[in-house]
Amino acid sequence: MADTNPCPPPCQFPAIDKCRSDGREHDTVVADMDGTLLVGRSSFPYFALVAFEVGGIFRLLFLILAAPLAGLLYYFISESAGIRVLVFATFAGMRVADIESVARAVLPKFYSGDLHPETWRVFSSCGKRCVLTANPRIMVEAFLKEYLGADMVIGTEISTFKGRATGLVNEPGILVAKNKADALQNAFASSPPPDVGIGDRMTDFPFMKLCKESYMVPPNPKVKPLSIDKLPKPIVFHDGRLVQKPSPLMALLIVLWIPVGFLLACMRIAAGALLPMPLVYYAFWALGVRVTVKGTPPPPASKSTGQTGVLFVCSHRTLLDPIFLSTALGRPIPAVTYSLSRLSEIISPIKTVRLSRDRVTDANMIKKLLEEGDLAICPEGTTCREPFLLRFSALFAELTDELVPVAMSNRMSMFHGTTARGWKGMDPFYFFMNPSPAYQVNFLNKLPAHLTCGAGKSSHDVANYIQRTIAATLSYECTSFTRKDKYGALAGNDGTVNHKPGLAPNKAMGC
Repeated sequence: MADTNPCPPPCQFPAIDKCRSDGREHDTVVADMDGTLLVGRSSFPYFALVAFEVGGIFRLLFLILAAPLAGLLYYFISESAGIRVLVFATFAGMRVADIESVARAVLPKFYSGDLHPETWRVFSSCGKRCVLTANPRIMVEAFLKEYLGADMVIGTEISTFKGRATGLVNEPGILVAKNKADALQNAFASSPPPDVGIGDRMTDFPFMKLCKESYMVPPNPKVKPLSIDKLPKPIVFHDGRLVQKPSPLMALLIVLWIPVGFLLACMRIAAGALLPMPLVYYAFWALGVRVTVKGTPPPPASKSTGQTGVLFVCSHRTLLDPIFLSTALGRPIPAVTYSLSRLSEIISPIKTVRLSRDRVTDANMIKKLLEEGDLAICPEGTTCREPFLLRFSALFAELTDELVPVAMSNRMSMFHGTTARGWKGMDPFYFFMNPSPAYQVNFLNKLPAHLTCGAGKSSHDVANYIQRTIAATLSYECTSFTRKDKYGALAGNDGTVNHKPGLAPNKAMGC
């Protein structure tokens, strides 16, 4: 909830911009989170993210309905009581493992987009970093330790029973005011007091007084969050269905839009699956799906002349990439995939062939498909939402010299059409549930003969060259990350469909 008690003038602590950041390599800093380390002063959006990602639309609706009561208590009765309502409405009955999964795979993307530049300047300059927050520790610890390098996270502890959250909190309760100061004293009982304390509201004063130096972060709606290029770690992989941080109004709009959006998605999917491919482009435009085509694609292969098909090498944004490639060409292009849900296979308007992950078997299958005509492949093996390209598998370069790179990009305003933790069968529905989703298909020049394996180049050189070419076209960055890196970080598995997700250590997340 938003805070109504910012530091009143005159303030007993100087503003954060008065704090020096040089020479603090051996200092210890303790900072609050909402309104201090983050620009936003409300934690509601992050509770809403957990509610939706774990509990779905009905849990999010329950949280929205509970929000007025939480606000009333927070503003007029007790800050602690208001946060307790949010905790109960969000967590009651949830599996702890699911909360931890969302905290690790979903929340860091939104937290990192809201870092306060002045607080981060001081916080990052100190040798030992501690965060003291009223937020549940289970929600914030993964982000703070993995991405901000926090050494200690002290937050509200939620109550659990047999692996599920009860919706209540453990003693001493919500960490606000005196509880914060007591928690800090207990944490530093055998250590010198922290050198720097940073807060943003009057209820932070008790813990700030325990620090050698203390600074306030005054509320300023004009402050812009730290730019993405200055983040301590770029976020390559993240999960979750929501594109935007759900403010109370946005959360309400999402709940109201989902029934309408689902019907619209069914219409769009039906148009793509039932209409002849030359008409799909126009049907999509009529239904609000924007498809932009750039470049000049090659003509279809001619079997009468014995010409083998062209292999379209695509960057991978969603499982719909081959469908929008076919839409742009006006003819169905078969695609090979690493894993696809049964529902997605049924509703697909194009032929999809699963790779077996056996190199010899897959090579023979791809060669056979190319003899029948053109083929699409996404050598990254999995999608990436951010402006990065994952490592290209080199197998495709060994099988044909007829290679056409295709730079795929898309735009979604409400829902992501990909998931690592959820059911992939809903991916096309979520993409088409966006009010006006857009795809851009950019056909690049066919790979010159002297750059192919037939001219003596290694398959890895060819794959890396195509990756760099597509990345340059999209202004993306090439990486060496793979499918296993992504799913190991986000879901604790290898990314195969129907594999039950677990919670493995997040060793690949810091990329």
